[in-house]
Amino acid sequence: MAGTFTVGEKQVRPGVYFQAAPENRSSVAQAADGITAVILKADFGPLGKVVELNQEDSYEKVFGNSDSTEILGQAFAGGAKTLLVCRVGKGGTASEVKLKSGEEDLLTIQAKYPGSQEFSVTIRTKLTDEKKKECKIYAGTKELESYEFEVQEETEASALAAAMKNSERFQAQILKDGKLDVCSQKLFTAGTNPETAAEDYGDGLAALEPFYFNTICTDTEDVNIHMLIQAFMERIFQMGQFAMAVVAENHSTALQDRQARAEAFNDKAMIYVLNPWVKEGEKELDGAMTAARIAGMVAACKSSQSLTHTVLEGVGELLEPLTPSQMTEAEKKGCLVLSYSMDKQVWIDNAINTLVDTKDGDQGWKKIRRTKTRYELIYRMNQQAEKLVGRVDNDTNGRATVTGQLQAVGTAMVDEGKLTKCTVTESETQAADTDSAWFDVEVVDKDSLEHIYLTYHFQYSTKED
Repeated sequence: MAGTFTVGEKQVRPGVYFQAAPENRSSVAQAADGITAVILKADFGPLGKVVELNQEDSYEKVFGNSDSTEILGQAFAGGAKTLLVCRVGKGGTASEVKLKSGEEDLLTIQAKYPGSQEFSVTIRTKLTDEKKKECKIYAGTKELESYEFEVQEETEASALAAAMKNSERFQAQILKDGKLDVCSQKLFTAGTNPETAAEDYGDGLAALEPFYFNTICTDTEDVNIHMLIQAFMERIFQMGQFAMAVVAENHSTALQDRQARAEAFNDKAMIYVLNPWVKEGEKELDGAMTAARIAGMVAACKSSQSLTHTVLEGVGELLEPLTPSQMTEAEKKGCLVLSYSMDKQVWIDNAINTLVDTKDGDQGWKKIRRTKTRYELIYRMNQQAEKLVGRVDNDTNGRATVTGQLQAVGTAMVDEGKLTKCTVTESETQAADTDSAWFDVEVVDKDSLEHIYLTYHFQYSTKED
């Protein structure tokens, strides 16, 4: 007779024992979508260090509210779930404030990072407890940090310094202990922003290199920085990192020059937004701002979907609309063009990258969807294979394990609607030897229906056949 068993259980009697196991795909490497890397100038925040921000985080509390940091909000608005942000630059000074007792300075509070962001501090007796005081630090009208400390005649300065010991943004230095005067919205002395040059953006890119991300954007329309990013994209691709960069220039640059720039990139990893001048509510977006929005959209979009004819949510007006002939010409040169839908919504006319000359004849690399699909397949199979390095023997069984696990990734992507077919086999031309083995991955990736051709047949007679 047969019976059931649980994992780890050993039955006493000989026989057949069974269980119904749930489908387990947890061991198959998964997609990692929604991650955008950003390099930018800012008026606050760590320099040269990558900071991870999620949608629920307030990026202003970390990097301030300068014009440049708005691209973080645009990337989130595009759908990015996670931002990997690196502030660039060198030098600058930090803002500070001195808290007093009468005319005497007792405590200095200094920002941990250089920058021109304005801060203020309030010291007051706590409304609900007269035995305690509270210290609140603001950026504009937004509260950044709040601390409580005991009311003391002689040790309030040291008590506040102890309370601020683990502050992420400020450091307190005791000049002399004593009782702190109350104050309201007392301004810090202004700090200054770091200076930035092309090499600083290069340092920011280097800081991002160890991290995985889907897209990258920057706060500048400087063509030299865009070329620096392109070189970075090529380098990280060679090292097994799969991402796309989104760049744009302001509408003040001649349209023909912008088209020529896009065509010169000729790169599957570079997306160039040709006409980024749009209106979001009462606010105008241009250049890097709109590029950040597109970067968030590309990062968030599943590789089973196309961004062609996807609306830019919240964007109500296209301030540089192009004619149909201009759009056709631009897209031949690898430009991502914004246009109007029939409902007068601003959308992506054709979700393409800047690749125009495909040396191997594979036109699929020109499309953002298919490039992202291929990047995802390579990433997931690499992740799966990495787990097996040094863990299986280089024999028939070991190589079959590799084939089987890679095939599981391909099959999963077929089931997810990202591929039509994927077959993994051991190479027939390269024989396995010593610690090396070769495998072939045959892939048929999917495309979206983007061109619909209608043929109308009319007749002169008004009689029905």
